[in-house]
Amino acid sequence: MRRSDGILLTFLAALAVASPARAERVVQAPAPAVDAAPTRKLETAVFAGGCYWGVEGVFSHVKGVHLAVSGFAGGPRGRQVDYERVSEGDTGFAESVRVTYDPKVVSYGTLLRVFFSVVADPTTLNYQGPDRGTQYRSALFPLNAEQAKAADAYLAQLGKSGLWREPIVTKVERFTGFQDTAPDHQDFMRKNPRHPYILRWDVPKVAALKAMYPALYRDKPSA
Repeated sequence: MRRSDGILLTFLAALAVASPARAERVVQAPAPAVDAAPTRKLETAVFAGGCYWGVEGVFSHVKGVHLAVSGFAGGPRGRQVDYERVSEGDTGFAESVRVTYDPKVVSYGTLLRVFFSVVADPTTLNYQGPDRGTQYRSALFPLNAEQAKAADAYLAQLGKSGLWREPIVTKVERFTGFQDTAPDHQDFMRKNPRHPYILRWDVPKVAALKAMYPALYRDKPSA
C-alpha cells in the first residue's frame, strides 16, 4: 500500500473521523521470563512490526531509548533498497526500526513486551493494520546471542500465554544489516502529528503505551 497516494490519504482522513478505534488490539503482554544480559553501555535492537512510522513513534516515547531510526531489514546482505522498491513487496526486506537504548534503564525484554503489547499483533502473517505484504511482516532481528536467546524464549512464552486465539507467526530472523530510510520518513509521527494515517493507526498506540506502562513512558520523544 502506497501511503503517499493522495486518494488513499483522503480515504484515511474520513476513516480517522468515522472509526477512531485502534489499529490492533492492545494486549498486556507478560513480563519476559528470560531477558538479554547487556553487552555494552548502549545496546541496539531491530524490530519489524508493520509501518515503521508507528513502530518508531512508540519506541521514541520509551524511557531509556536514545534513538529510534526507521529503515529496512531482513533482505539480502549488501543489497541497496529504498521505500519505493521495498513497497513492491518482493525484496525480502521489511519496514523496520533500529532502537538504541540504555540497558540500565530499559532492557531488551522490556522492549519486546512493549512491542507485543501496543505495537504489533504477532498472529497476523505479512500484515499489520491496513498494510499488506511481506514488507509489513512482524519480525525480530537479534544482534547478538543474548538477544537471540531472549527473543526465542519470549515468542515461546507468548505462544503459551493464551492471550491470542490464533498461533504466533512472528519470526526471529537472521540480521543481515539495516538500511536507513529517506529523511522524510524519519521522525514522521513527531513531524506530522495530524497526518490521517498517524491519527488513525499510530496515535492510539502511543496512548496505549502511556496508559499501560506509565513508568516507561516519556512525553518528549527521543531523536
